[in-house]
Amino acid sequence: MESTKQANIGRLRRVEGRHNAIVKELRQAFSRSELTPAGECAIEGFRIIEEAVRSGLKFRAVFFSESAEPRAARLLPQIGAHAETILLPDKLFASAVPSDSPQGVAALALVKRFTLEQVLDHPTPGPLLVIAGVQDPGNLGTILRSAEAFGAKGVLLGEGTVSAYNSKVVRASAGSLFRVMLAKVALAQAIDQMRARGIRLVATASHKGVPLPEAKLSGQVAIFVGNEGAGLDKKLLGQMDELITIPHFERVESLNAGVAASIVLYEVSRQQ
Repeated sequence: MESTKQANIGRLRRVEGRHNAIVKELRQAFSRSELTPAGECAIEGFRIIEEAVRSGLKFRAVFFSESAEPRAARLLPQIGAHAETILLPDKLFASAVPSDSPQGVAALALVKRFTLEQVLDHPTPGPLLVIAGVQDPGNLGTILRSAEAFGAKGVLLGEGTVSAYNSKVVRASAGSLFRVMLAKVALAQAIDQMRARGIRLVATASHKGVPLPEAKLSGQVAIFVGNEGAGLDKKLLGQMDELITIPHFERVESLNAGVAASIVLYEVSRQQ
């Protein structure tokens, strides 16, 4: 066992240059909150990387800080032999990741991407979630986590929505980002295609609409979740088949977008 541990540690290639190409790629993927040109997502933290392993993602490279090297032996056996494993000085590692208190491990992992048509045509039952302008990464991460928990068919990300590959979204999703069917879409095109498939369009609203316990949410349904402050714009609201509201005390103006979406998803799951 000790020899296996030493062999795993021996896989680590030490890199000290700030301008090393793969270190720059990691830094840029985090700072831009987008995938690399090869379709890889920058992720950080032991738990998230273990979720990526559990989800069957393939790693291009895994980075450890010097201070985290003793913990590398636990993670390395889970990572495929094809992945490059890199050891960085603590200061260099910290400069490449967004966390204020880095755990000492990060990675570039190839994530699954889907088209609008793939999501709509997938036979999995459950509601669609359409995100129209949610900007807080914690909210989007929560929505993705709830989408998986309550059996959503998929999640469509419309214009003005925070990137799903923002490091805070990845962390808040607790790994659901790697498993939920996700597509970035133009909302006008998505609405046309959903209508062509007979999918009902339902939107959450703060103070008007059918109270959630009375809403009929069985069958094929798409739940639209709007911007935290402004909600759905009027043009989109006019295209909905139904507005629903979650009853709450009037002194609270509205619910958090992630909380509201989670409550609606639970009710859809209960009805279906």
